[in-house]
Amino acid sequence: MTLHRDSFFIGGEWVAPRSSQRITVIDATTEEVLGSAPEGQDADVDAAVAAARRAFDDPTGWSTWAPEQRARVMRRLADALDDRKDELTRLVCRENGMPMALAQMLEGALPSLLLRYYADLVCQTPVEEVRDGMFGRPVVVRREAIGVAAAIVPWNAPQTLASGKHAPALAAGATLVLKPSPETALDSYLFAEAAMEAGVPAGVINIVPADREVGAYLVGHPGVDKVAFTGSSAVGRRVAETCGRLLRPVTLELGGKSAAIVLEDADLNPELMRQEFFAATMMNNGQSCFASTRVLAPRSRYGEVVDAVAALAESLQVGDPLDPATQVGPLASARQRDRVEGYIAKGKGEGSRLVVGGGRPAHLDRGWYVEPTVFADVHNAQVIAQEEIFGPVLVVTPYEDERDAVRIANDSDFGLGGSVWTRDAEHGLEVARQVRTGSIGINQYMTDPIAPFGGVKGSGLGRELGPEGLANYQQLKSIYL
Repeated sequence: MTLHRDSFFIGGEWVAPRSSQRITVIDATTEEVLGSAPEGQDADVDAAVAAARRAFDDPTGWSTWAPEQRARVMRRLADALDDRKDELTRLVCRENGMPMALAQMLEGALPSLLLRYYADLVCQTPVEEVRDGMFGRPVVVRREAIGVAAAIVPWNAPQTLASGKHAPALAAGATLVLKPSPETALDSYLFAEAAMEAGVPAGVINIVPADREVGAYLVGHPGVDKVAFTGSSAVGRRVAETCGRLLRPVTLELGGKSAAIVLEDADLNPELMRQEFFAATMMNNGQSCFASTRVLAPRSRYGEVVDAVAALAESLQVGDPLDPATQVGPLASARQRDRVEGYIAKGKGEGSRLVVGGGRPAHLDRGWYVEPTVFADVHNAQVIAQEEIFGPVLVVTPYEDERDAVRIANDSDFGLGGSVWTRDAEHGLEVARQVRTGSIGINQYMTDPIAPFGGVKGSGLGRELGPEGLANYQQLKSIYL
């Protein structure tokens, strides 16, 4: 069954688009048309921003409500999303190829979890605090909503990444214009239906699927007060340039090329590799910005590590993402598969040793699949070790000692995730502290909503999640008494 939508969610209503342009969404598994939606234009963005501005400026509206009032609506929205989680997860699996087992955890469960987390957090966070001034007079420090936020979301985990923006924004009292990616335009309509059912006031959430050019227009729109962007580093730099010129607050969660540092004493048992190592390196078909796709192995155990990583890649079940047993599904689009295959060709051309994979699965004649792929004998200066591939491709690089391992891990334009693998967790923590990155795991990698998430260097600016995520959508006012 195909899904065709004919309107945008603006001002609490379904609004007709301003043009006849449409987005066609293709099923990543069958390569057939999954559905379509209107393609937003500048005029549609104008309407969405105007609706968000009216909702924010309303003297009795969302931004003026007590935190407890907003929290009640957010919890109803979480309930409405829970009611749709099965439909949402199936749709996202078809849109971008995310395996069902992962989609149930991320797209199905995490958005409602974040809404409830921020609903509780904002109720526990004082709107005002009084500080004793240095000159004998008190100072009131007040947290106020930042205004209208533009939230631009990619295709690899659309509901999860959107919730990292809309949940803290709603808690703070901000209003939003959400721009989903064209590849995953359809699932945003289920979110809009949930918002309507939950009684989110008109204009607080507005959704306009559109391409990059219209996204750029939204970023620079004079009615926007704050931008939150998740996507590639190249586009993120252009977003940063616009926001810098406008002196507009911006949060950027960008690309990565994280390192998995396998220490001398690491446990390479197959069960750990199948569970934790797989999740840290090739989760979501390798389409995760924080994935530890550079595996750094001690030269003394290099062959053993290469064999263990290759065995993991060969063991993975590649197939229909709707099958709960599937571990690796198709990539999100034909363009993305072309990109990944281009990097595999570069790896071969640079003289790296292809250990496993490198082609398309022989048993699948449709879908944008790439075999889980492992390259060995990779120098860290090579293209496949420096550039983000965003697919199920790992490179294994040898190091001499731990100091060399940290040096190689830090020899990157990115700094988003990472992992350390060792039997000694305390020693792993010592090594983790030396890696220049925004987040890192020891014997696993899984983000936690209570902790700030984001990157350094080319991986972004600012942090999402945790109390820091709420602060993104607040501004401080000092009142001197």
